[in-house]
Amino acid sequence: MVQTFNWRIRICLHLKNTDLLFTNLTLNSLSNSYFIYDHTLLLLSDSLNLDFGLQTWVPKSEHPELGSLEGDCIILMPIIGQYTISDVAKISSLLHDRYGRIVRFGGLIGRPDLLFIYDADEIEKCYRSEGPTPFRPSMPSLVKYKSVVRKDFFGELGGVVGVHGEPWREFRSRVQKPVLQLSTIRRYLQPLEVITEDFLERCESLLDENQELPEDFDNEIHKWSLECIGRVALDTRLGCLESNLKPDSEPQQIIDAAKYALRNVATLELKAPYWRYFPTPLWTRYVKNMNFFVGVCMKYIQSATERLKTQDPSLRAGEPSLVEKVILSEKDEKIATIMALDLILVGIDTISMAVCSMLYQLATRPVEQQKVHEELKRLLPDPNTPLTIPLLDQMHHLKAFIKEVFRMYSTVIGNGRTLMEDSVICGYQVPKGVQAVFPTIVTGNMEEYVTDAATFRPERWLKPQHGGTPGKLHPFASLPYGYGARMCLGRRFADLEMQILLAKLLRNYKLEYNHKPLDYAVTFMYAPDGPLRFKMTRV
Repeated sequence: MVQTFNWRIRICLHLKNTDLLFTNLTLNSLSNSYFIYDHTLLLLSDSLNLDFGLQTWVPKSEHPELGSLEGDCIILMPIIGQYTISDVAKISSLLHDRYGRIVRFGGLIGRPDLLFIYDADEIEKCYRSEGPTPFRPSMPSLVKYKSVVRKDFFGELGGVVGVHGEPWREFRSRVQKPVLQLSTIRRYLQPLEVITEDFLERCESLLDENQELPEDFDNEIHKWSLECIGRVALDTRLGCLESNLKPDSEPQQIIDAAKYALRNVATLELKAPYWRYFPTPLWTRYVKNMNFFVGVCMKYIQSATERLKTQDPSLRAGEPSLVEKVILSEKDEKIATIMALDLILVGIDTISMAVCSMLYQLATRPVEQQKVHEELKRLLPDPNTPLTIPLLDQMHHLKAFIKEVFRMYSTVIGNGRTLMEDSVICGYQVPKGVQAVFPTIVTGNMEEYVTDAATFRPERWLKPQHGGTPGKLHPFASLPYGYGARMCLGRRFADLEMQILLAKLLRNYKLEYNHKPLDYAVTFMYAPDGPLRFKMTRV
């Protein structure tokens, strides 16, 4: 039976139980202390007494399949702007534990209601039913920057991030082929390997008397990520791995701008969006940072364009670079500039935070680390052997380890879509325009979809001939790169960069972590929260 998903709002402001669902979460003031919430909002069913805690919702026995969602008995709490951003993953898990497989979340000031779906089958239906131009909720700050602040530059060419409909489809169709071509990926194996070797040399120079890396080692990972992205998206070495960079040098400015973005974009996106209505200090700095990145992209794309103009076509040897392919096919350097900007914006945090998570899991799981090392030792008896695509293809356990980390500790804690038409989800009629959230950080760890989900077991991803173990593994429970037409455009480069780094590192070094265990938390991505003081020794 299909039930109506009631969207009427009735608000109660007289709650006595202030612990409610999130007693373990710390109340947080909004950025710049503009405003502090002093109450909690809930939407309630008429049948409920107003003097209650959330544990007294309609008994699940009456609606066992729908948890707390009975008619208009739905949760509405303004977490955004009220609770610590780092707790978002915990909140997502708590919602599922308390209310079941579908939860409406409203009362988000300045933002539409969210519909959390914790059912992998329903998530699959949502993905498979989307049309050629799916609407993925994007960073509002980036949307405003592209469409309002710098409309003079972007115009109708918004890129692939923060853009929807035909403009998105048209732009993506122009850059997708060169970005995803295997020949393009192969071209960057050797340059990225050189960058990674430089990074590992720098790591050795940073070791202290205990062979440990510094507390801010995550900054070094960001530098490596920036250098890799610059080589791919801008066709150049940015110089982020150089020692003793001057404060006013371009590499240091790039590092500072990226670092600021990593630490503050989450505040713009996940707290009350006052910047939409007036220029807050954080918004002003964000715009300045974005203008800087646009300038850097323009500089290097123009350089590549001039190089192509002056170069004799008959002298071009080998596979053209990604930038060269786009410039040659589009005859418009702005297309290449916007593509480069989008790759940098989505890649800086995602790849570096994923690597932080991979390294922490390797360092704290010595048995799994040894399995990967033995595989690499077999494939690379000489540790100085250059990597090749066929060699990477045979690193089955390494790739399975990466997938298992993504399953249990998904760097991107969820994906989502804005429903483009009325839908039936978990027996409810849900109107179009609702933002559906697919919390892979939860579904990837649910026994319903993954056998022995609480156990870290990379073998679940392997084929039987490579030592795989049988069991449930729902294909839509863990999707680190999304699915369908809006699947991550840079996913092949991301995989390549991570595989190169882990292969070079684990073939030559042993990684240990001998300090207090770290919790995971959300900044903008989900990663270990604390100093990554790894001990790194040659093997």
